[in-house]
Amino acid sequence: MVEGERLEIEASRRHILGKKVKRLRREGVIPANVYGRGLPSLAIQLPKKEVERLLRRAGAHEMVYLVLDGEEPRPCFVRDVQIDPVTDGVLHVDFYQVALTEKVRVELPLHLIGEAPAVKELGATLLQLTNLVMVEGLPTAIPPFIEVDVSSLRQPEDAIHVEDLSVPPGIVLLTDPHQVVAKVVLEEVEAEVEAEGEASPEVEVIRRPKEEEEEEE
Repeated sequence: MVEGERLEIEASRRHILGKKVKRLRREGVIPANVYGRGLPSLAIQLPKKEVERLLRRAGAHEMVYLVLDGEEPRPCFVRDVQIDPVTDGVLHVDFYQVALTEKVRVELPLHLIGEAPAVKELGATLLQLTNLVMVEGLPTAIPPFIEVDVSSLRQPEDAIHVEDLSVPPGIVLLTDPHQVVAKVVLEEVEAEVEAEGEASPEVEVIRRPKEEEEEEE
C-alpha cells in the first residue's frame, strides 16, 4: 500500500449498493465512494485490512493515491469515515479526489512539541486551546500536521496564537490569526479556558453526496 512516502491503496468498482453492502462487510470488504468537484460519485470497495492500515497512517489529513482497477492513481483525501459504534469497525469510507494543480482547503491537527519553561521552572499549567486549523494550498504541499514549539512560553499568561504558527511555503492559514493555540497559566480558571478555547465555527469544506447516505442505513 505504501510506496516510499507516498500512500497508495487499491480498490475496485462496486456493484453492490444500498443495504446489501452488509454482505460485503461480512466478507472483509469495505464499501466506499470516491467523488470530487465536477466528478460524479463512484461506488468502490476495498479490502478491510488495507483500509484499517490506511486510516492508521493517513486519517483525514494526508493525501492518498487511490488505484482503481489498475488505472492511473487518483490523488484523494479521506473523508467521512463511518464507524460502527458497537464494534468500532469501519463501515464506510469516502474519498475526495483532487486535482494536483488546484488548491484545496483542509483542517490540520496541531502537535505541541518542546517544553514550556514556565511549566518546568514556575509550575505553570500548559493549555492547548486549539487543536485544528484550516489551511489552503496545493494538495502536494499540505503536511499531515503542524508542529507548535512551546519553548517560547516563559512567563504565566504567555501564549501562542495562530499567527505565530510556522507553515510550509505555499500554505496559507485561514483560521483567525488572533485565536489562541496554547498558553500557560499559574491557576487554571475553567470559565476563562472555555471562553478562550471556543473553536472557530466548523467549516464543512467537502460534503458527502446525499444520494449515498442510504448505504449507511
